[in-house]
Amino acid sequence: MKLHEYQAKAILATYGVPVPQSIVAGTSEEAKAAAEKLGGRAVVKAQVHAGGRGKAGGVKVSTNAGDAAAIAKALIGTTLVTFQTGPQGAPVHQVLVEQTVDVERELYLSITTDGGRKRPVVIASTEGGMEIEEVAQKEPEKVLLEPIDPAIGVQPFQGRRIAYSLGLPAALVRPLSDIVVACYQAYMDKDCSLIEINPLVVTKDGKLLALDAKMTIDDDAMFRHPEEAKLRDTNQEDRLEVEASESGIAYVKLDGTVGCMVNGAGLAMATMDTIKAAGAEPANFLDVGGGANEEKVAQAITLMLSDPNVETVLVNVFGGILRCDVVARGVVMAYKEATRRPPLVARLLGTNVPEGKAVFAESGLNVKLVDTLQEVAQAVGSK
Repeated sequence: MKLHEYQAKAILATYGVPVPQSIVAGTSEEAKAAAEKLGGRAVVKAQVHAGGRGKAGGVKVSTNAGDAAAIAKALIGTTLVTFQTGPQGAPVHQVLVEQTVDVERELYLSITTDGGRKRPVVIASTEGGMEIEEVAQKEPEKVLLEPIDPAIGVQPFQGRRIAYSLGLPAALVRPLSDIVVACYQAYMDKDCSLIEINPLVVTKDGKLLALDAKMTIDDDAMFRHPEEAKLRDTNQEDRLEVEASESGIAYVKLDGTVGCMVNGAGLAMATMDTIKAAGAEPANFLDVGGGANEEKVAQAITLMLSDPNVETVLVNVFGGILRCDVVARGVVMAYKEATRRPPLVARLLGTNVPEGKAVFAESGLNVKLVDTLQEVAQAVGSK
């Protein structure tokens, strides 16, 4: 679950991370009042779950309270399109009105989990304000990786090493180390998959300040964080993905035309690879899970069919706990209730395959039954 900038900053501030004064506004009048409290001049930032806001016109400096109101009015209620949102953009419902800061240097600091190392890693760079992937590609020597042993946590010497690598003066070594420790504590306490401060700035009066912040909490850990769960903004998420999560279905919308339903994440990845190898593009990742019943399968298919981009539906299941006849009945149930019925390709393996194929055969649906991934590729690749 992603948090807005103002939400991430509020949480980090409780751990001692220094952040600028700021006020969230949902209307131009609120933005004007916020700017007045901050002395008139302020930065007005669109609150969306995406980076690249500045380049897209979502971050602007106001010279006075009236100017802040005008900027907020121009942003709130619009859709902001950045390189991270894709062409569909993200809706702007709030802005963050923040005090202006005299910046001396911009740094990058984040914590995420390195799957290869199987532990959290602090990522730091002198190139703040830029995408870290771009820096890593063009100037990898400017990216510092500091793995953290989860058994003992981040150590003071690691914070000092990061500070020295960033070329900070002696007076800022301890403050930087404190920020690293604070971010790591928040990362662990909140079960995060990412905390990013970009930029972390050195102000002209010699202080460190988090000018921006991103925080993502692992969805599988949300049951441990009921208060943070209330911060979820479903307006920033794809409608179908929200519906899927509410039904307990693992679904991610993609840009292709072949909708696929499987049981198991590994099989889902292999299925999408097969679709792409056939020259087609998957419309989604959809794992209905091993313990689904007919109703849940029908929900998954109905969800998929509500995507107008889906031109072909591929069902690829390996029946174990989830029997093939249960899958077939769920698919048929959904198709018979659907307002549109794109061609259906089904590959059934495992428990009760004959019974599942019989359900499809008796359904009267336009379904092509296949047995191998090669046949799957041939069936979807011709579309």
